[in-house]
Amino acid sequence: MDSFAKIKPYLAAIFLQVGLAGMDVLSKAALNQGMSNYVLVVYRHAVATIAMAPFAAIFDKKVRPKMTVAIFIKIMVLALLEPVIDQNLYYVGMKYTTATFASAMYNILPAITFLLAWIVRLEKVKIKSIHSHAKVVGTISTVAGAMAMTMMRGPRIPLSWTKEGTAHEQATNGTDVHSSLKGGLMITAGCFSYACFVILQAMTLETYPAELSLTAWICLMGTVEGSIVALVMERGKASVWAINWDTKLVTAIYSGIVCSGLTYYIQGLIMKDRGPVFVTSFSPLCMVIVAGLSSFILAEQMFFGRLIGAIIIIVGLYLVLWGKSIDYKSSSPTLEEDIETSKSKTEETFHHEVINIDGTRDGKSPESGNQIIV
Repeated sequence: MDSFAKIKPYLAAIFLQVGLAGMDVLSKAALNQGMSNYVLVVYRHAVATIAMAPFAAIFDKKVRPKMTVAIFIKIMVLALLEPVIDQNLYYVGMKYTTATFASAMYNILPAITFLLAWIVRLEKVKIKSIHSHAKVVGTISTVAGAMAMTMMRGPRIPLSWTKEGTAHEQATNGTDVHSSLKGGLMITAGCFSYACFVILQAMTLETYPAELSLTAWICLMGTVEGSIVALVMERGKASVWAINWDTKLVTAIYSGIVCSGLTYYIQGLIMKDRGPVFVTSFSPLCMVIVAGLSSFILAEQMFFGRLIGAIIIIVGLYLVLWGKSIDYKSSSPTLEEDIETSKSKTEETFHHEVINIDGTRDGKSPESGNQIIV
């Protein structure tokens, strides 16, 4: 059981990335069919609210603290940062590029999260520590890799199932440098917004330690705020809100339940134990899964330059992850330390002083009848 408890954060983080990978592929397909990214954000969080609210009402009944103005303002900001700003920028950036490119660019998220966590003192950096050096070098590597993926293209990697996809490749956004730069800038801005969201979520959970309720509130406010943005950006066009039994509906349901509801809740649980940087350090796994799925399902082309950038990102991120694992071990007390602490507390509890008749005190055992034990 102890070993399983140690690997639970890793399994949970991997589950999140698998879920996000499925969302990337489905979202790209829905956007290619003409679905508005603003409407997708609204439907996504409406579904998440409906899915998570009953669980929050039942399971958080005893642990949910009283709602205050300060907490409600934080929830509104959280809903604005991720459901509205980040997701819309991410979807628009994906329109200009591809699902694989968007997922790969998002690998700068841990670097931005690390820097913000360092600024607000949720992350420690010791100048003379090797694992701190690993986190810093890894952070720089992720940024360098993301820049390489944006600027480099190189020759196409010949894959048998994409040889006949030349026409599709030309029709797909993001095959030229201008589109890649435009989409890359939007995705980077979205990453910064999401990093702020993760940091604020970790801070909010300290005063509102009810993960399910916080998730439901974020999704509800995301639906409200997203609706306002959608109405403004789409200029009140009713046709954009139409949805049928197709990929658009599947995308809204899947991304709402898995990538908003469950993701906000699970990452909140992980952050309580390992911090916000740990949560975002697994994003390279999402890129690998998306690249494979997009190649098979969407016939997206793979390019050598972007593969090099992806490798640099993965190396950098796992340097960060290694540094974080050392931090966790050093901050967690060992079994021997727990035993020693327990012994000290026991000795303090049962320690007795000896008061002599003349009023003096000592810690020695009484040797004669002129001493009183208290």
